[in-house]
Formats: sequence, C-alpha cells, structure tokens
Amino acid sequence: MGSRIAAHFANAGVPALLLDLVHPNEPDRNASARRGLETAFQQKPGAFFTPERKSLITPGNFEDDLGRVAECDWIIEAVAEDLGIKRALFERVAAARRPGSIVSTNTSGIPLARISEGWPEELRRHFLGAHFFNPPRYLHLVEIIPGAETQPETLEFVSRFCDLRLGKGVVPCKDTPNFIGNRIGAFFGATVHKITVEDDYTLEEVDALTGPLIGLPRSASYRLLDIIGLDVWMQVTRNLYELAPQDPWRDRFAAPPFLEILVERGWIGEKRGQGCYKREGKGEDRQILVIDRRTLDYRAQQKPRFPSVDAARSIESLPERLKMLVNAQDRAGSFLWKLLRDVFLYSASMVPEISDRLVEIDRAMRWGYGFKLGPFELWDALGVEETVRRMESEGQQIPAGVGRMVEAGARLFYRPADSHGAPRTEYFDLPGTRYRALEPRPGIRVLAEWKRARGVVRSNPGASLIDLDDGVLCLEFHSKMNTLGDDAAAMIRCGVEEMERNFQAMVVANQGENFSAGANLLAVLLAAQEGEWEDLEAAVRRFQQAMLEMKYASGPVVAAPFNLTLGGACEVVLHAARAQASAELYMGLVETGVGLIPAGGGCKEMLLRGLEPKRILELIGFARVSGSAEEARAMGLLRDGDGVSMNPERLLEDARRAALSLVSSYAPGRPRTDVPVEGESGYALLKTGLFLAHEAGRISDYDRLIGEKLAYVLSGGRLTGRQRVSEQYLLDLEREAFLSLCGQEKTRQRIEHMLKTGKPLRN
Repeated sequence: MGSRIAAHFANAGVPALLLDLVHPNEPDRNASARRGLETAFQQKPGAFFTPERKSLITPGNFEDDLGRVAECDWIIEAVAEDLGIKRALFERVAAARRPGSIVSTNTSGIPLARISEGWPEELRRHFLGAHFFNPPRYLHLVEIIPGAETQPETLEFVSRFCDLRLGKGVVPCKDTPNFIGNRIGAFFGATVHKITVEDDYTLEEVDALTGPLIGLPRSASYRLLDIIGLDVWMQVTRNLYELAPQDPWRDRFAAPPFLEILVERGWIGEKRGQGCYKREGKGEDRQILVIDRRTLDYRAQQKPRFPSVDAARSIESLPERLKMLVNAQDRAGSFLWKLLRDVFLYSASMVPEISDRLVEIDRAMRWGYGFKLGPFELWDALGVEETVRRMESEGQQIPAGVGRMVEAGARLFYRPADSHGAPRTEYFDLPGTRYRALEPRPGIRVLAEWKRARGVVRSNPGASLIDLDDGVLCLEFHSKMNTLGDDAAAMIRCGVEEMERNFQAMVVANQGENFSAGANLLAVLLAAQEGEWEDLEAAVRRFQQAMLEMKYASGPVVAAPFNLTLGGACEVVLHAARAQASAELYMGLVETGVGLIPAGGGCKEMLLRGLEPKRILELIGFARVSGSAEEARAMGLLRDGDGVSMNPERLLEDARRAALSLVSSYAPGRPRTDVPVEGESGYALLKTGLFLAHEAGRISDYDRLIGEKLAYVLSGGRLTGRQRVSEQYLLDLEREAFLSLCGQEKTRQRIEHMLKTGKPLRN
C-alpha cells in the first residue's frame, strides 16, 4: 500500500521517499522498496500516470534511511495493520522527524488514540489519520481522522492538499473503529456473506446481484474479496468485532466458516492466484472457476437465472430498477431486500456514533466503495416511508432518528431547496430532527443540480444545453455510453448558435461514467448493412460540419474529457479551443479497431498539430489509447496549453473557469487552406512501413488495407509532390475512406463483434 500511495504523490508531481524493510540475504538493502514500486508500476491498472513518474520516488529502508524523514514535510505510515508494529515504528520516527512535520497513519480501523498513547504533545498536535483507499490512484476517498490533540491547521492543510493536489474526496471521520467507509463497507460485506449461507446462494449468484445491477462496481462482492485479499478482509472484520463490543450488530462481523477455511488453505485471492475464483488454462482454453462453498472444490461457473433480473435490465433508471427488484417475489428480490434493509438500518444506527451527518456516510461509500448511491441515497430511491412500513411489518427495530423523521412527515433524507436559479440541497439531520442546508463546496459544480435549478436551454435524446451561469453554456452528452450520433451533432451546432446569441463561451462536459465511447456504431452498422450510403455520407458530413463550426465559433469552446474518450469523442476534444482534462483520461482515435478510420477530422487535426504522418499512422493504426492525461499530452492528443484536473469532481468548474479566462482575448480563426501534405512520395513511404509491419506479423492483411486507406488520407491523396491543402479537402478524404471501408464485409464483422462483445476482432 505504501508504494501505491507514494506513486500517487508522484503522479501529482510531489517527490517521495519510500522506506521498507531490509530482508536478509538480499544484496540490495532497498530491494523491498524497489520491489513494491515495480509491482505498483506493473499492476493492471497501473499506479503511475507515466513511467517517468517513478523517478520522483527514492527507495530506501528503515535501518539505513529512517533519519531522512527529517527532510520530509509529511510522514505517512502504511505498515501492517498491527498496533504493536505501528507503535514501534512511530517511536523511531518520533526521534528522527523534524518538529512541525505532519505525521499520519494509513490504518484502516485501529483507533488513533491507541496508536498515539503516551506520545509527546508536539507530536500529537501534528498527528492524524489519513486513510487512503486502495488503489489510491483510482479510489476517490481519503478519510481524515483527527487525534485527540490534532491542531486544526494540520487537519485543514492535509484536507486541502488531498483535495486540490491529490484529487481526493475528503471525508472527515471520528476516531471510531474502522472509521466510516470500512465500518459500513464491512457490514455490507458481512451481510452479503450471511445471506449467502443462510439462504443458500452460490457465489456467482451473489456477484450477479451485487454489481452494476444495483449501482455497484463490476467486482461485486466475492470478486472484490479476491482483489483486496481474503486475509485482509478477515483482519478488517476481526478488528471491528474486537474493537466494537457495544455494537448491537457485532455478531454480524463473524466470518462464515467457508471463508475461514479458504484463508487457512492460503486461497486468499488474486495475490495467490486463487480465492473465491480461480483462473485455469491458457488461451482459448482459459476459464474462471468458482469455489463451491459446500464442497470447497472449484467448479465451472453457472449462469445465474432470476426472472426479476432479466426483466429489470431494461430499466435504465437505477431508482426505478431497484424498486422493481426489491419488490420482486423471487430469490433475487429476497436477497436484495434483506441486504439493503439491513444496510439501511445499520447506517442509520451509526449516526451520530461514527458521523454526525448521514452525508459523510453516503460520500464514503460512493467514493471508497464505488457505490453510485450511498445508503441514504439508496433509501431515498426506494422510498423512506414505504420501506419503513415494510421493515416494521417484519418486526425490525427502526433507529430512533429515522422514526422521528417519519413521524415529522419528512419523506426524504435529501431534498432540493433551489433558490433564484441557484441549486441548493438540504439533508435531514437525524439527531436534530430537522432539515439543514448542505453547504456548497467551492470549485465543485454538479451538472444535475444546475439542470434541476435552471432547467435546460435546449435538448434532444442525445444531448442537452445547460446554463452554467456567468455566460457559460454547457453541452452535455447523455445517450447510452454517451455515444455520438446525429442528435449530438445537431446539438453541437445548436450550442454554437446559442452561444453566439446569448452566451460568452461553451463547455462540452458531462458527469456520466465516461466522456464518450465515440460514434454510434450500431447506426453505422445498420446503414452499411442496408446500403444506405447517401444517408451515411450525409451523417458523416453533418458531424464534420459540426466539428468545424465548433472549432471556429465566435466564442471559445472548452472540452472537459475524462475516462473513456474514444473515436468521435476524441475528435470533439481535438477541435475545441482548449481542453480541461481529467487526470484519468483514456483517449484515442480507435476507429481501426472496428475496421474504420477517423472521419470527423481526427486525421486532419493531428496533421495540424504538426505530428509526423508516420507517427500519426502508428497512433491511429494501432488504436493507441492514453493511460492518463499526461500520456495523452505525450501522444499529441492534448496540447501544452490544455489543463488537467486531478480531482474529477472539480473538472466541470475548472473547465468553466478556463472558458471564461479565454473570453476577453478570444479571436476566432478561419478554416485553414495551407495544411502541408507529402503527396505520392509520402504515401509510398507510409505504405512501405505497413508492408514491413505486415511481414513482421504485427498486422493482418485487413489491418494493412485499413492502414493504406489511412496513409492515403495522411499524405493528402495522390498529389504530385509536397503541397498545401485545405481542411475541407482532408475532411473529404476522410469521409471517402470511411465510407469505402463501411462497404467492406470485414469492417462490418468488426463492428458487429465490438457491439456484441465489447472487444476488437482481428480478421
């Protein structure tokens, strides 16, 4: 864990000293630290934005280098979750550190009071808990826990640093066992295990019910155990059982026997190659087996069948889907109702013990466990009054705060309180039995709240225009996976027109799971299969025109890409006046993966950025995707002037401010007519490279054909010698090549395979 925390500091540009144990018989006394860094680098997904970031970390060891902590402003302990080990290390740190330096523990649940007992006053004033959730690069949550004497300035500095520099969602916690995230998360997992055994569910049944179906990550429950390690999980729940003797639900944290046996056997998850699941075989024969908890033997997985789940999958709204599921009269409905009911009751009973407000509990579960909705948000989705009545009919004891809330006529834990076009939200204060205003978080703007408070300027099924205040218009994609079709192209052009009439600038942004998966491939496939070439050509032309209008609009357009930003979505970013990207940006022109080439100006824009055609051919031809915003910049997809937001919650407001900063000096350009291309000689050179790649087995026959179409565009067609051409000329070449490839059976096979499996086909 320490190496991964150090990696994320390096991602933020902060140098780190990483100390670890010295192992006997190791000639390199820093081998443990180096091994940790290499593991963090090689893991998938990787801990570093780029390989170069590793150079910001200096490996060392506790025996030779502990004195160097005197050079450090913040000392983070992330050793084994053992009180004795932690206290022994802190004794040595206390003797070596510089007075005034911050000291924190990454414990996931040991009370700080026990760790810091007997320490000098100056150290206690600079000591706190900063619990990073693993992996730190990808999980948004850091829990900040004050010790009994931690000075406010220390808490404020660490909280702001984690938010602004490290990009974290900061949740203040009390010094209670397992704090917030692992207190509620451990209860959730323990309840899953209890129902699994008592009501006789298989592990694959449970994982089918506790993943994206209900707004949780794909790792679901038992796959998650394998990722974090069954031994780590048992330690967390065992600590909670021992440290919370007064918890009325304490017995829930006793692990089921089948998990204890797996740990005894050393089958503790991915780090040992097997746990709840096990990979077996190689290549086409590779399969993932699952443990049968009755026999404790591995077997082939069986596809779960639940009538209610099959019916619910078509319901896009998560609240509506959940309502249907928990009311279903089958095994899926029974499991989910029991699980959510107990999580609701437990979460409410923990206020104010672990948190004075329900807000922090919801944030901890969303940011640390990847829930789309926290426990109280889920409860709102199912209906507080209705579910309380159902709980009471089953003989459940309702927490006092919730009982008073229902008696007072309150029906929601969160309710809108918008005022004068500005979004406001109130939460129900369970101890105080009243609604209180949820404080605004400067720099964080939630698009759904602005839509609620102001409505939308214009909308169609694929996109909407929203007023973000101060003369900034937002173009939001909201189709399935935010794919781009005619609706998106039409709204881009509407946005440009609306900006010219009533706004100063426009931001292209959304707050879905991904910026956009690219073009609507299904629409392309259907048109190609039906031979609707004129319609397809017109659709491509409309998207190209939308890109040009956005690029040369009268006011600045700033794109705010994040996560998947593929194909046509990448082209949107390339045509914006500026990008304000999330640090987590997986961006690329990937059309060759489905047998096509970019046709929305992607080839043209890469040429305009001055990249060599050979390099562009490799980037597009091999469908390369950046692993971070920093890597996207190195690939030429982002420019030096484009910004990066470490905190994804701040991305929208950062983009809005970037757009406003451009207004006063913005001067729209005009379509270029002087783009240099190499003509036939350049085309021949690129074709030679494709021939060599084919001979080396790097590309297939059809990859080579696609590559030659791409090379034709990048060289400007069959022009004699080096010439200068217009943007429109290159767009015409892109469109022609795109349409010709749509006429190929192998391209249609690739598109169909991608739509069915989500994976590229090499044919």
